[in-house]
Amino acid sequence: MNDIEIQVIFESKNQPDREQIQCWVDAALDDYEQDTEIVVRIVDEQESAELNQQYRHKSGPTNILSFPADLPEGIELNLLGDLVICAPVLEQEALEQDKLLAHHWAHIIVHGVLHLLGYDHIDETEAELMENKEIAILNKLNINNPYSEAI
Repeated sequence: MNDIEIQVIFESKNQPDREQIQCWVDAALDDYEQDTEIVVRIVDEQESAELNQQYRHKSGPTNILSFPADLPEGIELNLLGDLVICAPVLEQEALEQDKLLAHHWAHIIVHGVLHLLGYDHIDETEAELMENKEIAILNKLNINNPYSEAI
């Protein structure tokens, strides 16, 4: 089983519980060969903006930041990395995009885990591969394509 540590720095009434987050992480890791550890940190806009500036040199908060583990050789940990999720940004995006909040949370967590696994969306080919993987994982969770207009 995949082990997740959840750090709730910012709390809102519509945040998913541990069981939901575990389900979404496990779904994203379904094809991954080994059990792993992931830290999920739920933050406010200030912490997200500070991390976004520090690590991506972009101003303002963002929905999720993924930090793959970079362990020194010889360290035998199954740590995949950290996900830092800005709950207020996620909630605002769900409203603006007319999406169910729980579905948007699931999508963003799946998206972040795929980044930890090495997927990216820097160029069009990589983006298409990553989006198709996200759509397939979310489909298994009975969540519609997040890139389509409908909920």
